[in-house]
Amino acid sequence: MQIIKADIMGYCMGVRRAVESAEKAIQDFPHKNIFTLGPLIHNQNALDMLEAKGVKVLSIKDDIFSHKIDENSVVIVRAHGVAPKVIKILEKTGCKIINATCPRVLSNQKRAADFAKRNFIVIIAGDKNHGEVTGLEGFVKEFCSHCYVIENIKDAQMLSEQIEKNHSLQTENMVLLSQTTISSTEYESIGNVLKEKFPKIQILNTICPATTERQNSLKQLCTEVDGIVVIGGKSSANTCRLFSMATEFSKNSDFRCKIACHIENPSELPKEFFNLEVVGLTAGASTPDEVIKSVENLLSGN
Repeated sequence: MQIIKADIMGYCMGVRRAVESAEKAIQDFPHKNIFTLGPLIHNQNALDMLEAKGVKVLSIKDDIFSHKIDENSVVIVRAHGVAPKVIKILEKTGCKIINATCPRVLSNQKRAADFAKRNFIVIIAGDKNHGEVTGLEGFVKEFCSHCYVIENIKDAQMLSEQIEKNHSLQTENMVLLSQTTISSTEYESIGNVLKEKFPKIQILNTICPATTERQNSLKQLCTEVDGIVVIGGKSSANTCRLFSMATEFSKNSDFRCKIACHIENPSELPKEFFNLEVVGLTAGASTPDEVIKSVENLLSGN
């Protein structure tokens, strides 16, 4: 069996920075309770490793934290970021806050806030329940109420009709932002729908370049292999998009790839992949290097 790996795999810059922030906190604050605000990244293997070192996951609901937080606590804001109001609640507890939000997400948050301050209609394209998107939404709502989250072309069409019927909205001041890990093709399609209805809308390219490069690498890989193994968390948005793309490519006669799977651990690898002549490996932005290596070793018989 031949194994071909995608050009870009494993931790992206933002995820690596967040994991390193947690590792440093463990060393710097050995006598404090260390928490991550929500799962640090969307990969259970990485979370298990941090939990083994004493790092707990902190959640918030109705402005109440799931654990007691005080001056003896360290709270790490995850790579996806959070809304400003959550930071304000944390500050009141007296805890040490480490902001590990991805720099690209931070830039997106600033843009969202700047447009909101100017009373723009802000439209965010992405997964409605994703931490990054809810954080962006929070930055907009700090300054205005004209914020809409859409996931796909259908949502864009429905929103266009909704906005057209609301004559109180000033549609000449409208901007479209995206979750940094959305598919570039999907985002372009959403933008085209909105642009047709609202020609003056500003469409900003807020997709992380690493996301686009990872997706382009997968597309090329699918022309060279019989099957694709996508490695990463089942709750990871960018990993799920890679799997969705690989599945679509496997149905297209223009690609050699005819089968795709999405696994978190080597034990989940389907038996049929061991019978393929050429297997391609790709992985999401929150997949640890050691997990990728273990899948590669299993396929190669090491």
